[in-house]
Amino acid sequence: MSGRAPVRLVIAGGGIGGLAAALAASAHGHRVTVLERQPEFTELGAGIQLAPNGLHALDVLGAGPPVRATAVAMAELRFMDGTTGEHVTSMPLTEGYRRRFGRPYVVVHRAELHRRLLDACRRRPGVTLRPSAPVAGYAQDSHEAVVRLKTGERIAADAVIGADGIHSRIRRQMVGDGEPRTSGITAYRAIVPMEQVPVRVRRDAVTWWTGPDCHFVHYPISGGAYLNMAASRHDGGRTSFAGVPVGGDLVRDKMSALGAVRDLLSLTEQWRAWVLLDRPPSPVWTDGRVALLGDAAHAMLHYAAQGACQALEDAVVLGDLLGDAPGDGAGWVPRLLERYADHRRERTAAVQRVSRDSIRLWHAAGAAATARNRTLGAMAPDDLYDAVAWMHAARVRGPRPSRAAR
Repeated sequence: MSGRAPVRLVIAGGGIGGLAAALAASAHGHRVTVLERQPEFTELGAGIQLAPNGLHALDVLGAGPPVRATAVAMAELRFMDGTTGEHVTSMPLTEGYRRRFGRPYVVVHRAELHRRLLDACRRRPGVTLRPSAPVAGYAQDSHEAVVRLKTGERIAADAVIGADGIHSRIRRQMVGDGEPRTSGITAYRAIVPMEQVPVRVRRDAVTWWTGPDCHFVHYPISGGAYLNMAASRHDGGRTSFAGVPVGGDLVRDKMSALGAVRDLLSLTEQWRAWVLLDRPPSPVWTDGRVALLGDAAHAMLHYAAQGACQALEDAVVLGDLLGDAPGDGAGWVPRLLERYADHRRERTAAVQRVSRDSIRLWHAAGAAATARNRTLGAMAPDDLYDAVAWMHAARVRGPRPSRAAR
C-alpha cells in the first residue's frame, strides 16, 4: 500500500466468507470492518469438506497451516450402494491426486475453520470486528456507500461487501429475488465420538451411501476424534427450518431404504434437521460500490461439497483485485467490483448447477441406479480426476506479497 491511500471496506456477515474477505483485503493494507448480527462471532454446523481449491485459497489468505493442524486429510472418496452394500467405486486422494491438484482433500469441523479465520482477523491490525451489528440495508452516492444497521446507526465506507449468507439483507435490496428456494430435501446431521464407531468405519475417507430418494455420508472430523454423519431425504418438504432437534427413530425411518447403514444411524439418538435451500444463479452481483460474496452471491446445495471453497475463492479474487487497484482515490471501486463479479459469476453458477443436478446421482433408484453404478464402477482414477478437475484445481491467483501481509 506504499504511496496509496487505503480503501475503507465494510463487510456484512462474519461467517467464513466474510472473515476470508477481511483477511484478503487487509493483506494489502485496506481498512476493513466486519459486521456480525449475532452477539458473538460463531459458526454453526458440523463437518465440511475442503478440496484443493479451498486449501489453496486458505494458503493465499495465510490460514492454511492452522486449518491443516485440525483438519483430517482424506485417503479416498468412497461411493457405496446403500441398498445392496456394494462398493461401487473410490477416488483415491493420495499421491496421484495430490500431484495433479497440488494439495490434499481434507475435512474439518466448520466451527474450527471459522475459528482459525477469526483468530487471523483478530491478529490483523487493519480489521475491526463488530458483533451485535445486524445490517438492514445500504445507501450510496458517487463518493461512498453507507451501511444501515437495524439500530439506526450508519457506517460509511468506500465499498460494501454483502457476505451475510443465504438470507442476505444486502442481496434482498440489490437483487430483490425474495427468499431462497427450498429443495424438497431434509438433511439430518449428527456427530459421534470415534470410540463409539465400528472399527470398519474408522477410515480416512468420505463415504457416501446412496439409495432411492436418499443418501448418507460420513467422515472423521476434529483430528479424527469424531465421526460426522449427514443423512438426506427427498421428502418434498417446502417449509424452511434449520437446526431443529429430532430423534434417531425418525432419522432411521426416513433412511429405511439404506439397510446397509442402519447400525451407523443407530450410533446416536441426537440429530438436528435442516431443509436444504439454495438459489438459482444470478446475473446481478454488484450495485455500484456494493458487491455480494459467498452464499449471498451463490448459495448452493452441499452435494458438490464446494460451498465453503467457492466463498474462499471469492475472497481471494477480491483481495487480488484490491492489491492491483490504482492509487487515485476510491473512484475506481465500482469498476473493480464489476471485475470481481466478472471473474466469479460463471464459475460459481456452474458449481450451483452441478450441485443441484447431483441429486439425480445420489438419489437414483432401480434401473437408473444400476446404470449409475455400472458407469462409475468402470471409471479409472484418472477418469474420476478428470471429472472433478474443473472444480478441484486451484483457480485463483492470489495477491503478491505486500508489507501489510508480512
